[in-house]
Amino acid sequence: MKKIGLDATDIRILAAVQNHGQLSKTRLSEIVNISATPCWARLDRLKAAGFIRGYRAEVALEKLCNFTQVVVTVSLTHHRKADFERFEAWVAAQDDITECISTGGGMDYVMKAICPTLADFQALMQDMLDADISVDRYMTYFATRVVKASRPNIAKLAGSVPRDRTV
Repeated sequence: MKKIGLDATDIRILAAVQNHGQLSKTRLSEIVNISATPCWARLDRLKAAGFIRGYRAEVALEKLCNFTQVVVTVSLTHHRKADFERFEAWVAAQDDITECISTGGGMDYVMKAICPTLADFQALMQDMLDADISVDRYMTYFATRVVKASRPNIAKLAGSVPRDRTV
């Protein structure tokens, strides 16, 4: 879905804060290539309009501790609104589940879980099965290494950059 009301400069500002996080007024204006005062005013407008949800640090977990990362696909027994709501409320309450998307097709959800140990992951799955959330089946895929983890190219998504088809 294409959002209305953003120009190429707004897209450059969003891309800059997505890639670099919080920046000084001077540095952001240098990256975006406009003067500091209008750049900051645009940033404030984008924040007020809800285009920027927050700023985060990307922590190198592998330097901090050992952990188990697992992708889990889940199919529910029933497909009523109440079943989806119950499952999603349970997921929202689980710290070890870092991502969950609802999907169409063979499975209802794809989740990413990051747990301290395999035993902790197994306990999480047992909790899921013990909860009254209509899980029919699930499949687990243990991550062995991350090949790519990136953010989307905002300019491409917004349509301001033509797609490179030479790859």
